Amino acid sequence: MKIVVLDGYTLNSGDLSWEKLEKIGDVTVYDRTSYDLKEQDKVVERVGDAEIVFTNKTPVTRYAIDKMPNLKYIGVLATGYNVVDIDAAKERGVVVTNIPTYGTTAVSQMTFALLLELCHHVGHHSEEVKKGAWTNNQDWCFWNYPLIELAGKNMGIIGFGRIGQAVAQIAEAFGMKVLAYDNYQNKELERDTLKYVELDELLSESDVISLHCPLFESNQGIINRNTIAKMKDKVMIINTSRGPLIVEEDLAEALNNGKVAGAAVDVVSTEPIENNNPLLTAKNCIITPHIAWAPHESRKRLMDIAVDNLEKFLLQNPINVVNL
Repeated sequence: MKIVVLDGYTLNSGDLSWEKLEKIGDVTVYDRTSYDLKEQDKVVERVGDAEIVFTNKTPVTRYAIDKMPNLKYIGVLATGYNVVDIDAAKERGVVVTNIPTYGTTAVSQMTFALLLELCHHVGHHSEEVKKGAWTNNQDWCFWNYPLIELAGKNMGIIGFGRIGQAVAQIAEAFGMKVLAYDNYQNKELERDTLKYVELDELLSESDVISLHCPLFESNQGIINRNTIAKMKDKVMIINTSRGPLIVEEDLAEALNNGKVAGAAVDVVSTEPIENNNPLLTAKNCIITPHIAWAPHESRKRLMDIAVDNLEKFLLQNPINVVNL
């Protein structure tokens, strides 16, 4: 059995092993295959007559699927699976799976790393000290950003699946109240410090808004000029989910005019980030290079689940299938 990994480097740059996958079949791992939709012939060429394909961010389109006659299985090495044309795969009888649970701990932790950086600007103040600003200060302490305490504030979470719920637990530990918005509500999760609300209430009542929903056509640009206008003044916005959930020009404008006090994003609309992205020059905006998912423990969990997905498929008992 031939197995092709189209873009294995971000998952495994050398600190993990492909050994478990290699026990299943003949594995070819490419570090990178172009994300450009115009280069799907390269995908077809690299897959060749393989039955099994793994991809993280390299698109697998209808065009490519139609030209890979032996293809039986596509394993997405991520939670989001919009890089694969799942309808075309279903029509061809190709099973597509994703990895739904590997990053819950890592992403929820990163959410608060970003939020706490917005609240305290630890990195900035450390650099100021190293530059001599404390040594030359006439007072025994100083700060040149507002410092923010989270206790008693409202945390609005858009998308209340596993990660959203993990973020809620951390928020509650900080003394925050949680407002959750999701199309599928589990009322058993509600308590004194957590309740489901409609989107408009979340926007108007939240001091912090954090995005934890998959990207669909229906929620693309959910953070935009109109929704920002409904928010509290000086709201903070966190995005560790998908870049296109935010209209970046609108967020940059709101940061620059002070409507939004700060934003921290681990994802942007085009990745790698383009040098004309308006968030690069927006006030009080932290940008990290899509690393929320990437701790070693999280990536190892992803690798193990990917192998388990394939093994279950080969046993004709597939799990984590996204194109049933």
